[in-house]
Amino acid sequence: MIFITGGTGLVGAHILLKLTQEGKSVRALKRKKSSFSIIEKIFNYYNQGELLQKIEWIDGDLLDILSLQNAIEGCDNVIHCAALVSFDSKEVEKMMQFNVEGTANIVNTCIKFNVLKLAYVSSIAALGNSDSDIEKIEDNYWKPNPHNTAYSVSKYLSEQEVWRGTQEGLDAVIVNPSVILGPGNWSKGSSQLFEKVWDGLKYFTTGSTGYVDVIDVANVIVRLSESDVVNERFILNSENLAYSQVFEWIAEDLNRPKPNIKVTPFIKELAWRLEWVKSLITRKSPLITKETANKSMVNSSYSNAKISKTLSYKFIPIRESIQKYSTWFLSEKTSP
Repeated sequence: MIFITGGTGLVGAHILLKLTQEGKSVRALKRKKSSFSIIEKIFNYYNQGELLQKIEWIDGDLLDILSLQNAIEGCDNVIHCAALVSFDSKEVEKMMQFNVEGTANIVNTCIKFNVLKLAYVSSIAALGNSDSDIEKIEDNYWKPNPHNTAYSVSKYLSEQEVWRGTQEGLDAVIVNPSVILGPGNWSKGSSQLFEKVWDGLKYFTTGSTGYVDVIDVANVIVRLSESDVVNERFILNSENLAYSQVFEWIAEDLNRPKPNIKVTPFIKELAWRLEWVKSLITRKSPLITKETANKSMVNSSYSNAKISKTLSYKFIPIRESIQKYSTWFLSEKTSP
């Protein structure tokens, strides 16, 4: 039996799809009021809706140790991909508790029930920021830096809980995906790139980062979970691309105008401040924060050499990913 956290989200749903397609016994954690809309949509994208019946769902919470013990007992492997992603200063404390304490609870429960291996889905954010444009590898560890986001800190500290578990006898692997592209909730996470371009995004920034298809993330985490590889971490990244290039490809596939206004440092500073004022009025989380605005101007690149060599794995080209997900996005927007 394999236990999954975050199963109702983008990454977790694709992991569950992969495992059920392989005929594996799976158990997944959900909150009592969790919606199944995203995972149902994702399974149906691949015409695999009937496989949803193969999942054993357990009500619980990462911060509820008793519910975790009930869920993990009897499981051989655990894949932990649940996380709170936020760049809103008002949610920092909540994010730290959910990501760090929640991961500690997972680790402790795995140790208690002698789980064979824990696979943790971290993020390139855990590598931290640096002033260097050198391509980052797994040996680039997080360092205190004024440009590190609170999310970055939370993922770094979460990884430390996993490494602490390995010192107590738990076998584990960690993956650090770059920006994950995939279908599902087009108004949340990186999937909202398609929504923003569809709505007429006019601005582009000078920064760049890494991108990876969610299918690659699911495939690799499952293979690592089943492998003899232990106590290692791997960057999952298909390509390093400029934000402007990704926006152009999405605009082209959605038949929308390409963003044509370059964001200057002045526009960047003005944008996040206006969003902050707007959030005070609407009482909604700002779409742009100081952290995300600064990040969008930085050029970052990530190496996939380690995982490519370890598993002889070949990543899906990002242009191909964008074409596929744009088609699915349009099918929803243009359907009656």
